[in-house]
Amino acid sequence: MKILIIGGVAGGATAAARLRRLDEHAQIIMFERGDYISFANCGLPYYIGGEITDKNELTVQTPQSFKERLNIDVRTREEVTAIDRGAKTVSVQRADGSTYTESYDKLIVSPGASPIIPPIEGASAENVFTLRNIPDTYRIAEYIEQRHPKTAAIIGGGFIGLEMAENLSRRGIAVTVLEAAPQIAAVMDEDTVCDLENYLRAHGIAIRTGAAVSSIAETGCDMVILSVGVKPESRLAQECGLTLGIRGTILVDEHMRTSDPDIYAVGDVVQIRNFVSDSEGYVPLAGPANKQARIAADNICGKASSYKGTQGTSILKVFDMTAAATGLNERAAKAAGIPYDKVFLWSGSHASYYPGAQSMNLKVLFNTGTGKILGAQIVGFGGVDKRIDVLAAAIRAGMDYTGLCDLELAYAPPFSSAKDPVNMAGYVIDNLMNGLVRQIHWHDVDALTGTQGLQRIDVRPSAVYAQGTIPGARNIPLTQLRSRLGELDKTKTVYVSCQTGLTSYIACRILTQEGFDAVNLAGGYRLYHAVMQSRNTER
Repeated sequence: MKILIIGGVAGGATAAARLRRLDEHAQIIMFERGDYISFANCGLPYYIGGEITDKNELTVQTPQSFKERLNIDVRTREEVTAIDRGAKTVSVQRADGSTYTESYDKLIVSPGASPIIPPIEGASAENVFTLRNIPDTYRIAEYIEQRHPKTAAIIGGGFIGLEMAENLSRRGIAVTVLEAAPQIAAVMDEDTVCDLENYLRAHGIAIRTGAAVSSIAETGCDMVILSVGVKPESRLAQECGLTLGIRGTILVDEHMRTSDPDIYAVGDVVQIRNFVSDSEGYVPLAGPANKQARIAADNICGKASSYKGTQGTSILKVFDMTAAATGLNERAAKAAGIPYDKVFLWSGSHASYYPGAQSMNLKVLFNTGTGKILGAQIVGFGGVDKRIDVLAAAIRAGMDYTGLCDLELAYAPPFSSAKDPVNMAGYVIDNLMNGLVRQIHWHDVDALTGTQGLQRIDVRPSAVYAQGTIPGARNIPLTQLRSRLGELDKTKTVYVSCQTGLTSYIACRILTQEGFDAVNLAGGYRLYHAVMQSRNTER
């Protein structure tokens, strides 16, 4: 069997390796129009920032290593320019301009995606860059070394843009992130990304949201990074008549087969189905690309294998902070028409009595009808990565909140608490689903403020209360609540807040059992204040 692969990196290179492991006798040819077939594209910002210093560390495999280890014919600097489905051939152009055709039995299309270049005046200037591959990386690094820019604008506040913000800042460059949307890091929600925004600003990164740029000149910066997203490289598929999906992606089935049974497609060029909502989507991430490549290779070699959807698990490091997400955010849940609610925890990375514990803002979305976990977001420091991975696995396993409660996770004081934050999220949802408490959210606070006869109490200690509270809340510390119940009106709802939502939950249980209608503020004053701080900072 003769198999051609268009494109390397996560999709093409992984497919090639899997094909060889399954079929020692197949003729496998991989075409890559650039010089690099397998490189660490997720590590590129860290080379620019100086965290990775050896260029060779960015190259995972070379044409020589592929030939020696896997007996795969890798042809770099050769671009496939057309696919003839009837003849089952591809047209190839070499770097010198000469052309030839190559036949195939099976074809894998994995050309990836290209950076979106917005229609901005000056976007082609020499001080404007995109970051997608190794040559891009070298151009940016050389510009910094030769021109010594003092300021940089990053247009786009996605994960790559934010990684670049950190790494340019580490090079001594004053960075401004310009994002047209109301917030950065669109995979997350405002009430988790607020901590990320506040942290970045504290580290000298200027963030301007709702900032649509019409010309490079208006940024006033010495260099500009365009990081507004990518688009699938589907021209070949379109021209040869393959069925396309949303946003110009290639439509594939669960076996990664296109509308032509002899052509497969994987990676950043394909449409995916969201694992949680079952809706169509486009999620250009390395993890899904690797899985899709393996599945395509399996099916070509007669091994039944299916791709079951993408849930978009992703993680970001900026300076010492980590932000991560998996599954649906609120916008996606609303778009899918799923009834949902959310819980917030301000949890320690490990036992509070063991030195070095750091708190994380953990948010979990769940289906209010079934209790099934829909998504999760975490912003914090130590321990974020392992919690998001546990929650991603829980979503993949179809767990509901009882599953989170039941998880038996590793515990020792340096690593966690006996009740891990993931367990705690399950317990909080359990309390809501079983009617032990009702809650409102930070975005309900201002909507209720000014309501006639509104009854709000803050149950934190008086010294803490004095440092700031929810508008209109009066202080009745938890330790005094039982003796001061007479100060509250049983005919009116009591809205209760504390710092994080835990102490106020205890207060709500007291009040409810004493005949009051009590409602807890999820996430407490800490979350409300963090969102307001982010909103009120100059944008």
